Amino acid sequence: MTEKLSSWHPQEMEIRGIPSPDIHNVYQKWGEGSLGHILTGNIMLAYDQLEAPGNLIIPTDAPFDGPRFDAFAKLATVAKAHGSLITGQVTHPGRQVDRRIQPQPLSASDVQLEGRVLGIEFAKPHPASQEELDEVIRSFTFAASYLHQAGFDGIELQGAHGYLLSQFLSRSTNLRTDDYGGSLRNRARLIMDIARSIRANTPTGFIMGIKINSVEFQSDGFTVDEARELCSMLEEATFDFVELSGGTYQSMAFKHERESTRKREAFFLDFADMIVPQLQKTKTYVTGGFKTLGGMLEALKTVDGVGVGRAVCQEFGLAKDMLSGSISAAVDQKVDRDDFALTNIIAGSQMRQVGKGKEPIDMSKEENVQAFLEAMHIWARRMEEDTQTMRLYGYVDLD
Repeated sequence: MTEKLSSWHPQEMEIRGIPSPDIHNVYQKWGEGSLGHILTGNIMLAYDQLEAPGNLIIPTDAPFDGPRFDAFAKLATVAKAHGSLITGQVTHPGRQVDRRIQPQPLSASDVQLEGRVLGIEFAKPHPASQEELDEVIRSFTFAASYLHQAGFDGIELQGAHGYLLSQFLSRSTNLRTDDYGGSLRNRARLIMDIARSIRANTPTGFIMGIKINSVEFQSDGFTVDEARELCSMLEEATFDFVELSGGTYQSMAFKHERESTRKREAFFLDFADMIVPQLQKTKTYVTGGFKTLGGMLEALKTVDGVGVGRAVCQEFGLAKDMLSGSISAAVDQKVDRDDFALTNIIAGSQMRQVGKGKEPIDMSKEENVQAFLEAMHIWARRMEEDTQTMRLYGYVDLD
């Protein structure tokens, strides 16, 4: 999930990535919805290393006071006001950054993400030097300290979906022959270096988790056997939780690849069965595809918690209503739930509405689906027309 609701300017970098009143409204609503553990969308580490314009940003020169810090502190406060935990998902995009924002991205190796993905083109990356990797470690560590001081309960490293840490883990993008390439232990070295640094610079009780791919569904990609081995390493490194997801920009995994996953509702629960049993202390979440209370309860026979994203953008009080017994399933949206791009845009647009104090569009109604699709086409055309200036950002603005 990515909100794209923070400040953005095409030229003035230092005003990018400050949490806005709109994003505060979104997290306040989720906090009111009885979610046990709220994970933010992508929090980036530099003004020019973004997943998208409108991302939250914690640059390493950010002071622990002033507008940016105060806005992050307010985000934590409103999210936690009703008892939820809030953890910041921190991300380095690596090669997955719009070439207009970063024409010289770094990655594990010089493997380019070809073509257009979700309307974005990417430059060819260069293999990160040791100095650049040291800066990556410092950036994640600073973000953890910043989040702690701002009142967040923890940090989640984004190690899935083809971002930088995932680029190091996957054999398809990590062709290195140094200490960061080759064996899985070497490919996981950057994560372990970051983890040690975070633990050394945050207090006991500060949560440290990670999101990883349970599988990538592509040739030479990260496999379930590697995920199982990695989870043992993560437990040794004292990670408090692992969130299991899957897929990359090249192979979107948010669909039911096998009939068994369709029967069990969650996209990645079959893979969790193979990964989770060996873990003793590290908790596990699985994210992707949950719609019914029954499906969630079934998953809890395997994992410690379930993650929901797009469903709680349609119904911000979904968890509260399920816990009260008033509903047993999420609203049945009249769109193809396996169409990741479309459902992602819908969820982002619903967040945008809630940020402006409106109710999210009800996509269980056919007439609303048609109205949304029309608005989305207009939005896409305007974004295309704005390619050079990049002044427009975010999701569909539904009036």
